Amino acid sequence: MSVMKRLSMIFKSKANKALDKMEDPRETLDYSYQRQLELLQKVRRGVADVATSRKRVELQINHIEQQATRLEDQGRKALSVGREDLAREALSRRSSLQTQIADLRVQHDNLQAEEEKLTTASQRLQAKVDSFRHKKETIKATYTAAEAQTRINEAFSGISEEMGDVGLAIQRAEDKTAQMQARAGAIDELLASGALDDFSGSRNDDIQAELDRMGGGRDVELELARMKAELGQGPAPQPSIEQGQPQAQPQSQTQQLRQPGEPA
Repeated sequence: MSVMKRLSMIFKSKANKALDKMEDPRETLDYSYQRQLELLQKVRRGVADVATSRKRVELQINHIEQQATRLEDQGRKALSVGREDLAREALSRRSSLQTQIADLRVQHDNLQAEEEKLTTASQRLQAKVDSFRHKKETIKATYTAAEAQTRINEAFSGISEEMGDVGLAIQRAEDKTAQMQARAGAIDELLASGALDDFSGSRNDDIQAELDRMGGGRDVELELARMKAELGQGPAPQPSIEQGQPQAQPQSQTQQLRQPGEPA
């Protein structure tokens, strides 16, 4: 195969594919229906033209027949007054008119047959056009429904062009959100470990955090001592200075043994 033939085949295949993609069957059916209507209109116009010609021939026949009848009357009158020559001329003209009438009748019969033939063809074509119109509308409705169903299925499956763009946008947003969350978590871990300085807080944040931890531990110890006192396993806890109450001074052993009511 030569290069030119290959190029020609490639061009034709590309053009055929592009045309097939651009072609809408509904538009093609509408165009075909419009062409059939135009053809039907031409046939009807032909029927009307033939009928007009037939009618014109009928009028000519009637007019010539009236002339022939008048010449016949004129010949009788001429013969009645002894003018045989005028009667002969009138009959001669009448014979010529009879020949024209015969020719016109043949033409009239041909036109009438042609009119009947075109009328039958017009009726058949009309039936075909009507049948094509009904079939066309059915095919268009079926194609429209199939097209809508295809778009719905593509939308559900996410393979349509529009839904594909939406899916990509959602994926990019999710990726960016995950990236931002990971970055925020990493920064929080670095700040908590001290690898990064928190410029929004005070310089004594570390000391305050240590004091808070100590205070939290003291609260636990006091709660544990209170529970032991309730169970009879130890003395009641004393409030600390951090709670705003002064600590009780420890009593001597003598004061602890003195009974109530005895002098000090």
